[in-house]
Amino acid sequence: MSLLSMRGVTHHFAGLRAVSEFNLELQPGELVALIGPNGAGKTTIFNIISGVYRPTAGDVWLGDRSVIGRRPHEIVGYGIARTFQNIRLFRNLTALDNVRIAREGHAHTALLATMLHLPAFRREERLVRERSMELLEIFGLQDVAGALAGSLPYGQQRRLEMARALATDPRLLLLDEPAAGMNPGEADGLLDRILWLRQEFDLTILLIEHQMAVVMGVAERVVVLDFGETIAEGTPAEIRSNRRVIEAYLGEEAV
Repeated sequence: MSLLSMRGVTHHFAGLRAVSEFNLELQPGELVALIGPNGAGKTTIFNIISGVYRPTAGDVWLGDRSVIGRRPHEIVGYGIARTFQNIRLFRNLTALDNVRIAREGHAHTALLATMLHLPAFRREERLVRERSMELLEIFGLQDVAGALAGSLPYGQQRRLEMARALATDPRLLLLDEPAAGMNPGEADGLLDRILWLRQEFDLTILLIEHQMAVVMGVAERVVVLDFGETIAEGTPAEIRSNRRVIEAYLGEEAV
């Protein structure tokens, strides 16, 4: 069974068709890239998967469960986490607290134990903190755990957002332009980190990215959108030489 299945997904904004009849099947453990020119509908698809938008038509399934009509926090609970093209951290909270908040959503302490700060609650809090620190260490952020998220350099904020997403124990991770604003050296390091994360956390990853070096270096399969429609799908090598893809990015004269 597919981990994620999108069937006939269409979305309109006030009559403007952002996505049209989009279909996608993601198998457990796959790493797939979704690419296309600006305005092609890529982030709209992420917003539909994560419950920010409800599509005009079509359905989205995580395993055997439809996620249409579910709120974003419910979908996180089902095992889908994401990062954003524009970083969305709690800027006035510390790096550690950003991760702890996400992790505490998985706490199972009874309400009474929480209200009375019983041993079960204190044990849960300790485990949340320990796991949050482990995630910060994975991303090289342990030394800035006490720093405000908004004060961190851009690259560290990117890594913090990924650590926060992983704190929810996802099965499917949606990465929206994780290399945006990074120099080539930082992007190379991110490429290695994404491959490691997939293996270490047993993740399925759907990636939006404009840096083709990252896409071609990590993706097993690439889906190309243009004006909300899928124009190509295949291996990185197949996509690299596809006439319609070159035309969409560079114009017909470049073909």
